[in-house]
Amino acid sequence: MMNSTIKMEIQIDEIIRAVQQMDEEKRDAFIEDLLAVTSPEYLNSIREARSDYKAGRISDHKSVFGDDVYYCLKSCSP
Repeated sequence: MMNSTIKMEIQIDEIIRAVQQMDEEKRDAFIEDLLAVTSPEYLNSIREARSDYKAGRISDHKSVFGDDVYYCLKSCSP
């Protein structure tokens, strides 16, 4: 099997329209993939977060921000 490359010119507007037409789940996955391939820092932050989670170095929202913020998030309307 021969490997070959096809080069195409795609306008930025076309990419934007295609992303806008994606459903939310596909758009989120696309953006995450885009960040992953363009940002080593992003990948490192994911690895670090997974390591922290596995090691139990996590805190819930209530313990970090307190009862007032926790209850407002559960019941306050925007």
